Amino acid sequence: MANRLMFEKPLGMRDTLPFFYNQTRQARQALSETIESWGYQFLDTPMVEYLDTVGEASAIDETQLFKLLDRQGHTLVLRPDLTAPIARVAASQLKEKGYPLRLSYDGPVFRAQQIEGGKPAQFEQVGVEYIGENSVYADAEVIALQVETLKSAGLENFQLTVGHIGYVKGLLKEIFQEDTETSERFLRYLFRKNYVGYRKELEQVNLSDKDKNRLHQLLSMRGQENVLESAEEITTNGACHEAIGELRQLLHLLETYGVSKYISFDLNLISHMHYYTGILFEGYAPHLGSLLCNGGRYDQLLPSFQSEASATGFAIRLDRLVEALSATEDQEEYILVLYDSDTFAKGLKEAQSARSEGAKVVLQKKDQLENREQIGERFTNVIDVCAGGASHE
Repeated sequence: MANRLMFEKPLGMRDTLPFFYNQTRQARQALSETIESWGYQFLDTPMVEYLDTVGEASAIDETQLFKLLDRQGHTLVLRPDLTAPIARVAASQLKEKGYPLRLSYDGPVFRAQQIEGGKPAQFEQVGVEYIGENSVYADAEVIALQVETLKSAGLENFQLTVGHIGYVKGLLKEIFQEDTETSERFLRYLFRKNYVGYRKELEQVNLSDKDKNRLHQLLSMRGQENVLESAEEITTNGACHEAIGELRQLLHLLETYGVSKYISFDLNLISHMHYYTGILFEGYAPHLGSLLCNGGRYDQLLPSFQSEASATGFAIRLDRLVEALSATEDQEEYILVLYDSDTFAKGLKEAQSARSEGAKVVLQKKDQLENREQIGERFTNVIDVCAGGASHE
């Protein structure tokens, strides 16, 4: 009797089939080349880290961690992200090199799923970490590089939404004062983009009409540069005005980079990473129902590894990038060369000639081809040397 799990995979795990693998490889290469051209250096970290260090610093919910025990009894985790491991390396092995550091990565991360909901438990991220510079110039470089990497992979239709966590927290602090519990509830609604829950909570909370109106207005603080003026007008909080000033400077720098057409603002943008401290952003593409990429300033992570360095960076979900590209790209061209026992040498010569010109060629013995009806689904050109080299488009 066959094992009932013979063809099953663990919850959230996926097989990467040839077409998707090839598309992923091409996208990865394009991203990596662009990142390196900006002076970032790639490194790799272990897939397994200690729970008490990287596991806790990552800020991924503990229910999503894959946990293991080593022979010494230490609790380990499969890395849930790559930012925290790189912070560990930067604060230890690379500390003597001096800041700033421009580091980059490419690799799988692991986040356990409780139910089968279509979300992968393993996925690949490509990203950068700019460590050791606390200025809006570093934020602008990272966002401009984010734009250029997506363009280099072949994606032209996308948008980056930029916010500042200092503005949201400053406004909530101004309104709720020392009531941190209520303030945190509103932050959670914003993070989950649960605007229905946000409005219901606003109806019940004990606030003046003016403050309720300001919290209603916060939800509409989205759009182009003019939204910054509106955001500035509804608050007297110094942290909010400082955040608006940084966003204005950021926009000016991104205009200088020539990438501002990809940028819009969202002043109620929140991240699940507790260590984000300033400018942050998310990337979206049409026909993609999930977040494509995200990033921002995280000045509170390196102190977890006994370093006071500031940092900013981004991460791209490679599987989602390939999905976005697949919605716009044409089918890749393959050539099929068919031969029989008498024409193998001729078929091989045809294949080698086409490969030397950069084509992708499959050399196939004709009587071993099981499903000839599906040839046209994969191959854009068929050369049958058994029939005297006839070519069929």
